[in-house]
Amino acid sequence: MPPLPPASPPPAAGSGKPVDAAKRILPPNPKAAAFVALGFVAVLYLVELLDVILPGKFTDGGILSRDASSLDGILWAPLLHANWSHLFSNTVPVLVFSFLAMAAGIGRFAVVTAIIWLVSGLGVWLVGPSNAYTVGASGLAFGWLAYLLVRGLFHRSLAQIAVAVVLLGIWSGMLWGLLPGNPGISWQGHLFGALAGILAAWLTSRGERVKAPKTEPTTPGNLGM
Repeated sequence: MPPLPPASPPPAAGSGKPVDAAKRILPPNPKAAAFVALGFVAVLYLVELLDVILPGKFTDGGILSRDASSLDGILWAPLLHANWSHLFSNTVPVLVFSFLAMAAGIGRFAVVTAIIWLVSGLGVWLVGPSNAYTVGASGLAFGWLAYLLVRGLFHRSLAQIAVAVVLLGIWSGMLWGLLPGNPGISWQGHLFGALAGILAAWLTSRGERVKAPKTEPTTPGNLGM
């Protein structure tokens, strides 16, 4: 009997077109994503509470621009806030944007967040004010928002672009934070956070295109005599 190619498994009952993970608009596991987002915000509140209770000022662990001894502040600055009001203003954007940024999975979210965390912090260290410590999670919030705004363009996803339009309509006021002139607000952190979010969207979409398998033409099996 002539050898034939192995049969492909039949599609599962009720299964439609496979979902492209890169083009999702909501996390595949909403409960886990909500847990991560809420857990991160809980850490921010715990840190602020400890800052109030314990002696000293945690904000001194932030970023003091162009000070070599303050480079480690890049790691700590997003976890620190000047006061409760500062933290309250960041809470809702951090919750919403971080949750939506987990649409491609928590692993991808971790990569995106790491890029935003480091690039925005380094940008502040290079060009931020040298007479004050820069702290706050707003750089992350701007980074996640920028990532959500442009990922649909890189992924060619109309659904993600639609979500971006909605987010831009709701939080368009945040864009003023990218401009200098507001005392006490780190426009450098916001700007470099946004640029880092765009970079993260480009890098991750590029990685997905590289990993995408090429479609091979179907060839008949060996029909030997």
